[in-house]
Amino acid sequence: MTTNETSSSTKRQVPAVSRALAILRFLARSPEPVGVNPMARELDLVPSTCLHILRVLQDEGLVDFDSNTKRYSIGIGILPLARSALQRNTFSTLIQPRLSNLSEKFGVTSIATQLAEPNQMIVVALSQSNLPFRLQVDLGSRFPALISATGRLFAAFNLSDGSELRSGFDKLVWDHPPAFETWQDEVREARERGYSVDQGTYISGVTVVAVPVFGLKGTMTRSIVAIGISERLKDKEIPKLAKAMQSVRDHIQDLQIDTGS
Repeated sequence: MTTNETSSSTKRQVPAVSRALAILRFLARSPEPVGVNPMARELDLVPSTCLHILRVLQDEGLVDFDSNTKRYSIGIGILPLARSALQRNTFSTLIQPRLSNLSEKFGVTSIATQLAEPNQMIVVALSQSNLPFRLQVDLGSRFPALISATGRLFAAFNLSDGSELRSGFDKLVWDHPPAFETWQDEVREARERGYSVDQGTYISGVTVVAVPVFGLKGTMTRSIVAIGISERLKDKEIPKLAKAMQSVRDHIQDLQIDTGS
């Protein structure tokens, strides 16, 4: 490879873009509007730099500014971008009707997630059950990649560094936090059987079953997840549900290979 080819293939850092993305992701995660100084401290930015980027993002409609409180929030201008991304996501399109079948057959909320940014999973498709009581999950919701049943799969197939696992685990928020050693055993079990189950540790009274979807490099890039009330989703039903989810995964991956997507 020549020097010119090497330099052209090297990824160059663009700090302004990285900072703008960090700000957008921070605001998307924040439950309420945030001022410049707290945001700059959290993101380790110079306040004046943070302010300049915020003003550009505001001009583009990606960030909203409240002149009374002097605080910023994610803007509605992000929605057309997100909608276009989902419409062009072949995985989302292919899996949506199959999620509906899972929800109807097993009485669960079925979702598909995708690794969208470092250590974050985002919901790219979903189907609610027809039961009177159901869990609220929104399209575009995001959560830590290591949390709940999906997190055990992410740890099993994507991470091998023990210190990285421990560091990520310590940041997680559970209703009933498992011991790290117990969680590690569950990660190993998830790797062996090809699916993972969280029974009430992430959310009290809720069972979460997850199946990995693999990318070209053999790591988990997406997942299929079923969420049900523990009293309704009995232990004997879980293997049947997991098998059905694996069948959906395999069928979708075959379709993507056939279509070259």
